Amino acid sequence: MNDMNSAFFLKKEARDPEWHVLDAQGQVLGRLATQIANRLRGKDKAYYTSHTDSGDYIIVVNAEKIVLTGNKWKDKIYQTYSGWIGGLKELTAEQKRERHPEEIIMLAVKRMLPKNILSRYQLRKLRVYAGPSHPHIAQIAKEMQAEAAADVA
Repeated sequence: MNDMNSAFFLKKEARDPEWHVLDAQGQVLGRLATQIANRLRGKDKAYYTSHTDSGDYIIVVNAEKIVLTGNKWKDKIYQTYSGWIGGLKELTAEQKRERHPEEIIMLAVKRMLPKNILSRYQLRKLRVYAGPSHPHIAQIAKEMQAEAAADVA
């Protein structure tokens, strides 16, 4: 029975997350981070519910080849503060890319997610790698087999 007065709530058991591999080579940081944040939250799904985790797993490769527009490689500053006197550390985006290129994407996506407990669980589904290889071949192979079976049928 389809009741017009009932709302849809996605149950945890009904989730069926997929694995997606995104290549960051030549991609603009902000635009890529927006796509990732929406997929992590599940906003690209028809059954999106804001208070449940309905998103997919995302693997980002080639994080070291991300593009920042304008002079952001030199002007954008990442700050960390230890809490101690003189404990403020500042790195430009260029220095961050040399040391930890995957953190640039992780921070951009983290700051685009809502500031609540659910976003912590959504961020755990994001894996970022500096180079082109990643250790999640088994999950991707399962998805590729399912797609091949659907194409044959």
